[in-house]
Amino acid sequence: MDLVIPERVLEQAHIKAEDLRVDIAVYLYDKGRLTMGQARKLAGLDQLSFQKELAERDVYIRYTIEDLHTDLKNLESL
Repeated sequence: MDLVIPERVLEQAHIKAEDLRVDIAVYLYDKGRLTMGQARKLAGLDQLSFQKELAERDVYIRYTIEDLHTDLKNLESL
């Protein structure tokens, strides 16, 4: 099911559709509902641009011990 927000609602809220999409993506990432990759795709942004959006909103990147171990394994295989 797709979510459709009427243009007049966006106008009343004084927000562009693209900005709302980024806001929703950041919110869902912050709440742990989407991964970084899923959220940046929803936002329509590349990795660096999405991370900048997170920083502007004081949302921290989640980096777990498991992420560290995966990164270390990847480095060892180089």
